[in-house]
Amino acid sequence: MTDAATPPDPAAVPDPVVVDPTVVNGQCEQTDSQQEQQQEPDTESQGEGFKMDQEMKITDSVEDGGLLESSMRLKPHEAQSYRKKVLWVSWVSIVITILLAIAAFTVSIMRHSASAFGFAFNAVLDVLSSAIVLWRYSNAAAVHSAHREYIACVILGVVFILSSLCIMGKAIHDLTTKLLPEVDDFLFSVSIISGLVCVILAVIKFMLGKVLTSRALITDGFNSLVGGVMGFSILISAEVFKHEPQVWYLDGTTGILMGLIILAYGVKLLRDMVPRVRQTRNYERFE
Repeated sequence: MTDAATPPDPAAVPDPVVVDPTVVNGQCEQTDSQQEQQQEPDTESQGEGFKMDQEMKITDSVEDGGLLESSMRLKPHEAQSYRKKVLWVSWVSIVITILLAIAAFTVSIMRHSASAFGFAFNAVLDVLSSAIVLWRYSNAAAVHSAHREYIACVILGVVFILSSLCIMGKAIHDLTTKLLPEVDDFLFSVSIISGLVCVILAVIKFMLGKVLTSRALITDGFNSLVGGVMGFSILISAEVFKHEPQVWYLDGTTGILMGLIILAYGVKLLRDMVPRVRQTRNYERFE
């Protein structure tokens, strides 16, 4: 009758809870690995950004110090080898463009072609730009000189602006007086030869200018490219006029368009290069 619950023994010790250490460690290791995986992309992106920032800072410091970027990538003998190639290409360009200018001036006078006159004037501009590049690389010690590079670009900018005004002036005069071009085989021959030769020269100059990081050489290549386009435009304008005489204004319009392109490039050169000439004039150490 007196079945009473026995009270718990205060001296009894409860069974200990066994915790598997591998589970805890596994969870910790898994957490750590997840954190490392999350941190790895951030570290890589930060590393890439740091490298780009460093390269930009190095390039800026090199240019601010009076040297071009090519001084960081080319060995001395490589730079001199490319400099000699530039001199050869410039001399060849001068000789060829002088001959093309004479032929184009003859065509423009005999056949009353505004685009032929524009090409002839552009060929003269090409001779001057190649001569400026010759001066730019005449000093072997100044192959990486930023100051000399920027001076050459400023001179090219002035020449471009003056030439563009002459080209547009002649084209506007021909449009105002309604001067009709004459078409023959001589005009076709000059335009095809001029276009092909100028495009080939432009490609070579672009390649050398990219290696030497030379804005002056790339500008010379741009001028040759414009000459090539104008050479082919003579052919196109003459062919269109031959079949559609009412489109007589295409020749003069092409001359104005090419003049505007040269003018815009010359203005851009002056805007970009005049401040750099002032920044690097204290670093010229090659003269």
